[in-house]
Amino acid sequence: MADEKTVTLSVELTDAQAWHLAQFLKRVSFSEFRSNAQDEDEAYTMRDAAACVREALTDAGYAPR
Repeated sequence: MADEKTVTLSVELTDAQAWHLAQFLKRVSFSEFRSNAQDEDEAYTMRDAAACVREALTDAGYAPR
């Protein structure tokens, strides 16, 4: 997968949306990703993507403890 294309997203969220999404991404576990994925590889990819979004939210000041 090293040759995969990368995608940059830009979204507008309200303060509440950003906060609650950050909370969700903090709380979601691998089992939720796995139950919504076709296989473990897809679940890991979904989890990794969610981690990228969580990091972007943290960088924007939304880092729930």
